[in-house]
Amino acid sequence: MNLQELISHASAGAVDELNLISIEGGIYLLEARMQGVAHRLVDAQNKALHLRSVEHARELLQPVAPMPFHLVHAVVHDEMCGGHDNLNQDVKIPLAFRSAW
Repeated sequence: MNLQELISHASAGAVDELNLISIEGGIYLLEARMQGVAHRLVDAQNKALHLRSVEHARELLQPVAPMPFHLVHAVVHDEMCGGHDNLNQDVKIPLAFRSAW
């Protein structure tokens, strides 16, 4: 899904939530969840759009109607210590959709 499609789906009320996924190396990916299905935001070359920060995501999302917005990152400690593979250990933190500044 590209940004224009995200804006269109969000305007129609079809997007349930947005998740900003934190990846090692300071990279963030944005996914829109619609009816339980995750749709990754892509750039003009149809590659995953890499964001630099929460504020970068907020800037990009300015034309999008506010909705539930979360920061998601994996808990690698469990993986490093041999934790159970069948448990979803991701941390999902609610974020304000707009900056308070």
